[in-house]
Amino acid sequence: MTTVAAETATTVAADTATGGTVRVEVLADRAWAPVCDLEQLVPGRGVAALLPDGRQAAVFRDHLGRIHAIANRDPFTGAYVLSRGLLGSTPDGRVYVASPLLKQRFDLVTGECLDDPSVRIGVHGTRLSAA
Repeated sequence: MTTVAAETATTVAADTATGGTVRVEVLADRAWAPVCDLEQLVPGRGVAALLPDGRQAAVFRDHLGRIHAIANRDPFTGAYVLSRGLLGSTPDGRVYVASPLLKQRFDLVTGECLDDPSVRIGVHGTRLSAA
């Protein structure tokens, strides 16, 4: 689930206008973990993040500026590569990442594999905060 609270968005907008830094955070093990500065996330490209609990997340900024975080492990190969996948969207607007290995597509909001609905990956909440 992708989350950005209204008050956070307002604070982020104000901090950006005054030159402040905006940080991307991922919800892991019931705590928010900082990942990177928002300016480091290029729309359409992902970054891998090692979370405090030892798991890996793939964090993306889509073409509308929304932040998404999913498990970085490709369930079909076991490789930690989803952060290197290509972003796209379905005709009905579902944003997905295509695995760079076997090209299965994973919905960034639900974690569902669009090519095999019996397979899902983990999805992490995200937020922006003023650093």
